[in-house]
Amino acid sequence: MMSETQVLPGATEGAMPLIFERGDARTVVATGLPTLDVPEAPLPEGLVAEAPPALPGVGPLDLVRHYTHLATRNFSVAGNFYPLGSCTMKFNPPLNEAAAADPRFTNLHPLQDDRDVQGALELLHELRQWLAEIAGLDEVSLQPCAGAHGEFTALKVIRAYFNDPEGGNQPQRRIVLAPDTAHGTNPASCTMCGANVVTVPSRDGLLDLEALREMVSDETAALMITNPNTSGLFDGQIGKISEILHDAGALCYLDGANMNAIVGVSRPGDFGVDVMHFNTHKTFSTPHGCGGPGAGPIAVRDFLAPYLPVPQVRCRDDGEGAAYYLDDDRPRSIGRVRGHFGQFGVLLRCWAYIAACGSGGLREVARHAVLNANYVAARLRDRYETPYFDPEANRYCAHEFITVPRKLLDSGVTLIDLAKRLIDHGIHPPTMHWPVHDCLMIEPTETESRATLDRFVDAMLAIADECEADAERVRTAPHRAPVSRLDEVAAARNPVLVYEGG
Repeated sequence: MMSETQVLPGATEGAMPLIFERGDARTVVATGLPTLDVPEAPLPEGLVAEAPPALPGVGPLDLVRHYTHLATRNFSVAGNFYPLGSCTMKFNPPLNEAAAADPRFTNLHPLQDDRDVQGALELLHELRQWLAEIAGLDEVSLQPCAGAHGEFTALKVIRAYFNDPEGGNQPQRRIVLAPDTAHGTNPASCTMCGANVVTVPSRDGLLDLEALREMVSDETAALMITNPNTSGLFDGQIGKISEILHDAGALCYLDGANMNAIVGVSRPGDFGVDVMHFNTHKTFSTPHGCGGPGAGPIAVRDFLAPYLPVPQVRCRDDGEGAAYYLDDDRPRSIGRVRGHFGQFGVLLRCWAYIAACGSGGLREVARHAVLNANYVAARLRDRYETPYFDPEANRYCAHEFITVPRKLLDSGVTLIDLAKRLIDHGIHPPTMHWPVHDCLMIEPTETESRATLDRFVDAMLAIADECEADAERVRTAPHRAPVSRLDEVAAARNPVLVYEGG
């Protein structure tokens, strides 16, 4: 736990001046232009600005110092613990970054002839095979750029299958079921795809099987389920869930956002899943890129494979050995969902991670992710209620868990107060108010040491003590962050994105 005298990373000063406020517009910092050795060609009058541009007026050293100092205020998993539930903020190995930065990859162009990029195509072909094996499914598309894009692509594939007279031939199936614990992207992707979303209730943190039986019909296309779910529970009913769907002619879709808990241990295809997507930035350590780039490959059973996006990487024997090529000749495909071939740099990192781990290493990823989450939950449960974690009842969490700290909230503090106080300990707050109100969702990931987990627990317990002894200190936190409490609603509704001077 950080003491009150320790310095929070990036919190050495108050609000930083803007780059425009650091410099002096009267300062000339640019070098002169070379003497013309060609006839001068003045710009047309309409293209000439009426006044010089309002540049900051700082030299190169001040510029570097400004942005270097700004960078220290970014919070990242490279700097400290980041237990953001349902985000899997695990370590991003530098080895993956080195592979992605190799000029033999970065200098490739997507319009080069297939014969010139055999190594890259072989890598993608191998990654497809690995992901299919991990999923326990038959075919994979690497095209989607993120988890939500993978959802959308998979739903388009499902729709194409049911609309195809030579496929499912049941175009009336336009309803997609989603549990009340579903990620918000699930219903959003359905809406984008023209499907009607119907919510299936949960019972004690798991899908209500009786409700599912009553809701599934000949208009149901699929159920989108996350397993383990967002309550941090592995739903052992998944085989029965798949059976109910298949008996009704519907498909089982797995949102693979929480694959980190089961990768290498349990294969979705083995418990009845027909189609799923991966989040490479979660399970396979590709960086969380503040909205991009990402990759959300989808895996499907054989009967859905003809509808996957183009192109697909294929391999054939050209008489001189294996030759890899991009296959666009897929008449039943849903078409392109991305220019060129997806996010190659992200997929390369994914390949490097799987290659480094191997099958045994991936199993250890899942086991340690689950172990770490259960360790933290066990240490916190006496002070932070854990509604779905109860070792006495033989009920454990998967890779994450939720706590609803009602006793602490009864002391007059709010969930945001607890989160803000955690910032003073140099730790990023967990996810709040989701999937249930007044909860914290905590996901330690497998890459954190026991010492880090203990530091986090000690900080949480210290905050619990403060709620009872000095609640005002919690209510006024953070005390050592560069910026304290922001009006987040006003910032979202009235963003100031352009410097206007003054």
